[in-house]
Amino acid sequence: MPDLSFRPTLRRSWQLFRAFRVEQTDPDRFYGTLASDSVDQISTYADLDGRWTLDVGGGPGYFADAFRAAGATYTALDADLGELSGLGEPMPGTVLGSGMQLPFQDDSFGATYSSNVLEHVSEPWTMADEMVRVTEPGGLVFISYTLWFGPWGGHETAPWHFLGGHRAARRYEKKHGHPPKNVFGTSLFAVTAGAGLAWAKKQTGAEVVAVIPRYLPRWSWWVLRVPVLRELVTWNLAIVLRKT
Repeated sequence: MPDLSFRPTLRRSWQLFRAFRVEQTDPDRFYGTLASDSVDQISTYADLDGRWTLDVGGGPGYFADAFRAAGATYTALDADLGELSGLGEPMPGTVLGSGMQLPFQDDSFGATYSSNVLEHVSEPWTMADEMVRVTEPGGLVFISYTLWFGPWGGHETAPWHFLGGHRAARRYEKKHGHPPKNVFGTSLFAVTAGAGLAWAKKQTGAEVVAVIPRYLPRWSWWVLRVPVLRELVTWNLAIVLRKT
């Protein structure tokens, strides 16, 4: 049975915000906080115990312990060997591959998950379709991504991304003496809430369970109903589906 103990409160949002502030300086704290919160949130929609779960863009393995603690059989996939090796040798069973062409058969996983990856691929909705494809019937698909017009849309170049992604990247390089990790047009793209809502409505492979501002308290979820406002304040959009 899904875990109903998860509560999207203002206190939780504040704790996540504090963790985001140390993403670059204390990644263990940031990713550990986010991984624990992610598993708690996903568990409101499906019991992960015994499910083979694919983490698309799983990186060096920060999320592995949290998923395994919930009983999931965890597989991470990433296109960047450097990311996979960020904590040392990649974990056994880790897969090197593209999220836009997942190297798995149809209906393979009980759950597929992706956190803050869609904005880093050139064809985000191809990746979303691929996640639905490899999920088994009745399985859960959880996709979340950072909105370009939100406060963190430019990642380390924020808030200057509001003046343009390329300009923000040039400013960052001039200030720090090296280019940003997330280069606009190469490894960072402008993905919007409107595009995610349109994809969720258009796709036919899964039932839409929820579309929510992932990090915001429940009382503020109404912002998704306001077209311009949702792009500015949603911050991160989560699309939850169940494979039909």
